[in-house]
Amino acid sequence: MASKQYRVDRLAQEIQRDVDEILLKRVRDPRVQGITITGVDVTGDLQQATIYYSLLSDLASDGEKAQAGLDKATGLIRSELGARLNIFKTPEIKFVKDPSVAYGSRIDQLINELHRKEK
Repeated sequence: MASKQYRVDRLAQEIQRDVDEILLKRVRDPRVQGITITGVDVTGDLQQATIYYSLLSDLASDGEKAQAGLDKATGLIRSELGARLNIFKTPEIKFVKDPSVAYGSRIDQLINELHRKEK
């Protein structure tokens, strides 16, 4: 059982590295510029992968544009992954904005406010 989890984790790391590289070098859509891949969750049967990303911009309109750009590029990214990964079937991929980045930013903001109130 541990070896299966090891394989899933290794595949998730490989997908993260490859998708990051594909976004930088192959996808020409300006909507996906400035996107950072923060993590990948792969199901145990290796059929689906959820790819988490973050943006430098906090604007909601930029987030919507980035999601639309990623949705449009999903076919290209999946076909590139199929050529790079050494597995029988390329997993279906879905892009999700990483909520942990916004959460961490909010915590940092609250800590800074506390420090200002102490002075």
